[in-house]
Amino acid sequence: MHYVGKELNEECAVFGIWGHENAAKLTYYGLHSMQHRGQEGAGIAVSDGKHIYDHKGLGLVNDVFDHEKLETLSIGNAAIGHVRYSTQGGNSYANVQPLVFRSQKDSLSIAHNGNLVNAHKLKGELEERGSIFQTTSDTEVIAHLIKRDYADNFIESVKHALSVIKGAYALAMLTEHQLIAALDPNGLRPLSLGKLGNAWVVASETCAFDLIGATYVRDVNPGEIIVIDNEGLHSDFFTNRTESAICSMEYIYFSRPDSNIQGINVHAARKNLGRMLAQEAPVEADVVTGVPDSSISAAIGYAEATGIPYELGMIKNRYVGRTFIQPSQELREQGVKMKLSAVRAIVEGKRVVMVDDSIVRGTTSRRIVGMLREAGATEVHVRISSPPITHPCFYGIDTSTSSELIASTHSVEDIREMIGADSLVYLSVEGMQKAIGRDPAMKNCGQCMACFTGKYPTEIYPDTVLPHEKELLV
Repeated sequence: MHYVGKELNEECAVFGIWGHENAAKLTYYGLHSMQHRGQEGAGIAVSDGKHIYDHKGLGLVNDVFDHEKLETLSIGNAAIGHVRYSTQGGNSYANVQPLVFRSQKDSLSIAHNGNLVNAHKLKGELEERGSIFQTTSDTEVIAHLIKRDYADNFIESVKHALSVIKGAYALAMLTEHQLIAALDPNGLRPLSLGKLGNAWVVASETCAFDLIGATYVRDVNPGEIIVIDNEGLHSDFFTNRTESAICSMEYIYFSRPDSNIQGINVHAARKNLGRMLAQEAPVEADVVTGVPDSSISAAIGYAEATGIPYELGMIKNRYVGRTFIQPSQELREQGVKMKLSAVRAIVEGKRVVMVDDSIVRGTTSRRIVGMLREAGATEVHVRISSPPITHPCFYGIDTSTSSELIASTHSVEDIREMIGADSLVYLSVEGMQKAIGRDPAMKNCGQCMACFTGKYPTEIYPDTVLPHEKELLV
């Protein structure tokens, strides 16, 4: 999925399964279904009840695993997997997950989706006590905390570690004898529980259940820890201080349209965002088009609400690599043209409404507006199905500085001029909440909106924020 040189990237996805003879292969398919959440690395760890075996590598799931490698992992009935996009720790083999930690007593493998806001602080404390870190990933902090407190009760040690770390984390952990899933007290990242026959499954997105034929059971709750072993499933909470705040961008951009989050279908939510945008920002036009792929649902909703025909005004070439890896700005811009083409027969001589889900830096929007004009569009009206992104994210999205965010320093009219559009309107915060199915009047609407409002659901530690960013924190 990630989308025509798009400017937002989410960190990763986790998958876990317990009690199935094809655990490794099902994990492979589960990761494949969530490839859109991370394309830089992939890994699988399996347990046969006595040992943990793993394989990981840089690249796509298909690049890392072939039939032979999967066969070598087909030795146990439990596995966890991970696909990675690096925001914390950088893109190196050592940081590819699941991370595996071995000791004389037992082993532990961890897959983590999210970002810890107090990782730097904890890492310094752990190093003072003798810990030696092998990676630059914040995930390794979790393992050291567990090991530091591990005496006779492993699960109690895990609970204590989870109560110490702060930020966003959806975790799948594997030992020789247990699969453990846990979610941070705000539920910032999605994590769901499913069943496949007698096997239990956890995944970042429910689309993974559909691919392997598993049945969705429920979402993992904020602050919950689930332990699965040969005796069944056991649920508990490691804190009673919970307040749901799922990342709004999961509905707007990150998750696959066929996934459900907290009972809300992502495609349906995006269509509602488009309908609400049509109410807030109608315009006279001839065609509506969406930027493939994440904005198509919102564009359809906008078209349905206005009566303006929806058309495929842009086509994505799915066989081109990601544009941001190109070494120069000129080559990056050429890469966008290779990835996305305007359909001249559809837009020529037409007033076009271009619906997109967000504007981060503005460069991609400017190129797309330019493409539509080059293809003969007489007017290009840009409609964004989210509010302006004005504040950095510290929970696992690669917008950790306001300098990357055009809306933090420019007005809507400035941005309109910069991208070359005839008009530009963003969806309001209240409209976004209503469209997704939340009540804006509620003090806690169940969503994190920090990137739009600057109101963060957790404490943000000083060493998480660059000095010149601190005045942005509300």
